[in-house]
Amino acid sequence: AGSNAEVFYEFRTIEKGGMKMIENLTSKGLSIESDSFQVIEGLLKGRSFSEEELLVVMRVIHATGDPQYEELMEFHPGAVEAALKAIKEGRDILVDVKMAESGISRKILEEFGGETICLISDSDVIETAKAEGKTRAEVAMEKAVESGREIGIVAIGNAPTALMKIMEMVDNGLFRPDLIIGVPVGFIMAEESKTELIRKDYPFISCRGRKGGSSVAVAALNALLRIARSNAPA
Repeated sequence: AGSNAEVFYEFRTIEKGGMKMIENLTSKGLSIESDSFQVIEGLLKGRSFSEEELLVVMRVIHATGDPQYEELMEFHPGAVEAALKAIKEGRDILVDVKMAESGISRKILEEFGGETICLISDSDVIETAKAEGKTRAEVAMEKAVESGREIGIVAIGNAPTALMKIMEMVDNGLFRPDLIIGVPVGFIMAEESKTELIRKDYPFISCRGRKGGSSVAVAALNALLRIARSNAPA
C-alpha cells in the first residue's frame, strides 16, 4: 500500500483535468502544493481515519497551516457517506457567511446540480434580526429552512448562533440535512456549540476547541466535493 501522500496525489490527479483551480496552477504551483502535502504527511501522528476522512483532515491542515487539526477533527461514522449522497443527488449547500460561499468549488457542485445558499446579507434577514433581537446568522438559517430548498449540507465556520439554531431546528423535527459541518471559531459559544454537535447521533463533521473558521468549513467541503467527483460514474 502507498503512503497517505501517494493516495492524496493519485486522488488529485484523478480530478485534476476538470478543475479550474487546478488548471490555473502553474507546474511550479503544483509542485509546491505536492511538497506541502508531503510535509503534512510527515507531521501526522497516526490517528485513525478512513481514507476519505484523512483527505478531509489533510485539506484542512493545508488550508490552515495547523497540524493540530489531526487531533481536533471529529467525524460522525456516517458523515462522508451522507455528504457524498447529498452532493451526488444535487442537493444545495447552506453556509453561514459570504466568505465560506466564495471559497466553495462551485464548478464541481454545479456539475452535480447543486447550488450554494447564503442569506446573511439579505435585507429581510437584517430587518428580522433587528426586530426580533436575534443574530443575522440564526435568522438566515431560519429563512433558508423556511424556503423549502433541498438543502443537503449545512456548513458553518463563523457563527456559533447559526450552528445552535440549526441543531435546534433538527432536534425539533423542522429540518434534517444530510450533513452538518459545524466548525465555528471563537471564544463565545464556539466550543460549546461544537461540543453539543459532536454528541449528536446524526451525521456531522466538527472540530473540538476554539479553533475553526470559514477556511476549515470550506476545506472540508471542497475535499468532499472532490471525492464525489473522483468516484462519480464516467
